[in-house]
Amino acid sequence: METKKLLSVIIALPLILTGCTLPGGHIPINNKNVVISQGESTDISALVDVYPLTPERVSSFKLPQPESRANPALDLEIAQYEYKVGAGDILNITIWDHPELTIPAGSYRSSAEAGNWVSSDGTIFYPYIGLVEVKDKTVREIRQEIAARLAEYIESPQVDVNVAAFRSKKVYVTGEVKAAGQQPVTNIPKTLLDAINDAGGLAEHADWRNVTVTRNGSEQRISLYALMQKGDLTENQLMQPGDIIHVPRNDAQKVFVMGEVGKPQTLKMERNGMSLTEALSSAGGINEVAANATGVFVIRPIDSNERSEKIASVYQLDMQDSTALFLGTEFDLQPYDVVYVTATPLARWNRLMTQLLPTLAGIKNIGDAGASFRGWTD
Repeated sequence: METKKLLSVIIALPLILTGCTLPGGHIPINNKNVVISQGESTDISALVDVYPLTPERVSSFKLPQPESRANPALDLEIAQYEYKVGAGDILNITIWDHPELTIPAGSYRSSAEAGNWVSSDGTIFYPYIGLVEVKDKTVREIRQEIAARLAEYIESPQVDVNVAAFRSKKVYVTGEVKAAGQQPVTNIPKTLLDAINDAGGLAEHADWRNVTVTRNGSEQRISLYALMQKGDLTENQLMQPGDIIHVPRNDAQKVFVMGEVGKPQTLKMERNGMSLTEALSSAGGINEVAANATGVFVIRPIDSNERSEKIASVYQLDMQDSTALFLGTEFDLQPYDVVYVTATPLARWNRLMTQLLPTLAGIKNIGDAGASFRGWTD
């Protein structure tokens, strides 16, 4: 009879608890409208491919590492570079032996203040010859034109032209640099590396690998890690007027380590990247008691820009033999990878029992209390 009563209490307990307020937050969905589109499935197993990490597969994933290389094409561009004058620049024009045609700077006026300002239509005015079209011309071409036109009034004029102030052309450096802003394009060739240095160098949280150069609406990705750390000069280039150099913040350069590790956490990747073994080590290693050595997984979302029916690729590392950690050192992680270490079946069972035992003990206490109450009333 007592056994039947105890069973009745066990059966009735879930019904009793549903009417009570339990600690902890909860969002029930059984009384809400769960929206699933036609043909949509909540089963994602068919949308994920699993790849066991073998030495051959890890080698195929290894990207070529940057190395020191010269850039002869850039050297040739720099050697042939000539500045072209634009609207807003100020020119200094000197006609030797003809001071009446040369406005001296004087002690209170700089060369920029005393020079010839290039108007918005790209011209300057000069005595005797009137308007001179100078926009998009080099100082050599301007000198030749002024000398040719002055020859009608002056015998063998000796003309010198230089730019006193560079105001028409600029490049822009934005993002994680110490002094973001605009920089003038001058008669001295400015490369990407020069622009970064002129901006004070990279800030602490700069993303070295994903710097972008936007030119005429087209974006190009540059690796400053390859350029500045590995000496790959092919990443350097000559800046053009209007170029925008953007150095992003490295907030997106992170991976997530979860599951049976010493300390689940989000790790920020260094400028030289991060391997699977580095991520596990930074998270305190795997839990030797509860971790399933065959269940070390890297979950990698597939780029939405790639045409694929899959949503993620999963790479499995079998660490039953600890020498497999060598494979982990050769497997490079990518931003937003999720490293997940599964628990052993026994560990999962023990956790279930840890949750059940207090409930069973409570039910037994209820039964014992009921028996004591009946004995007291009898």
